Amino acid sequence: MIGFIGGSGIYEALPLNNVSEVEVSTPFGDPSAPVTVGEFGDTGTEVAFLPRHGPDHQRSPTNLPYKANIYALKELGVERILASNAVGSLREELPPQTLVVPDQIFDRTKHRDSTFFGDGIVVHQPFADPYCRHMVEHLHEAASEATDAKTQEGGTYVCIEGPQYSTRAESEFYKSQGWDLVGMTAIPEAKLAREAEMCYATVAGVTDYDVWKQDSEVTLEEVLENAAENETAIKRTVEHAIETLPEERDCDCGHALEGTVNTPTEAVPEDTRERVDALVGDYL
Repeated sequence: MIGFIGGSGIYEALPLNNVSEVEVSTPFGDPSAPVTVGEFGDTGTEVAFLPRHGPDHQRSPTNLPYKANIYALKELGVERILASNAVGSLREELPPQTLVVPDQIFDRTKHRDSTFFGDGIVVHQPFADPYCRHMVEHLHEAASEATDAKTQEGGTYVCIEGPQYSTRAESEFYKSQGWDLVGMTAIPEAKLAREAEMCYATVAGVTDYDVWKQDSEVTLEEVLENAAENETAIKRTVEHAIETLPEERDCDCGHALEGTVNTPTEAVPEDTRERVDALVGDYL
């Protein structure tokens, strides 16, 4: 099963057959919405869709149930996640309606719990390459083949707390670092997907120039307008990525937790073991 997490502007699933809505309860609460599960096209590939912000965009970036979302997809059998994000551009050559598949993240969030572990168990997870390299290449190839949009493979996504947009000083600083995109939802989603040993990559649709550019004042109206324009290209990208995705995972994501548990098994409380069993049980 392949997971698809839809960001701003993506609130409905891809065209699926034999669709059902699945309510998933997790030890970390309820996900943003019931998960829509169905078979994609003629491939028969099972896809699980989850709108990150809820079906009517009711949830703010800081307060999203990131852990419940990732855990729910894990429980359903998802091994690879394709996601989408609406982002601002920090580079003149990445105008609105460009599709970028980033390969790096800079975390500027302040108030988010970024791990499934920590209460009775400590896991030190390597995160040098936050996105699955194989999925980044595949998703960019899909964007290039399935759309007429300008695309870029690779780049750094700086994740801010939000829900406010950047100050001009912040935006100019991010740009001066050579970063490419600014958004609000890459973290902790990417970290949690890695802890769940799931491949994860995102296609980011540029909606604005943030506020570093002279005479640029990012507004919700501009963001929503360009997010709507990006929706078709993003869905075509994800659809083509699913159609052409190799059956085997050509990466190390599937055993990312190997050698990362720093707490002896006998020291992990029983209730903690039960809560994280679906994630790390094989290593305890």
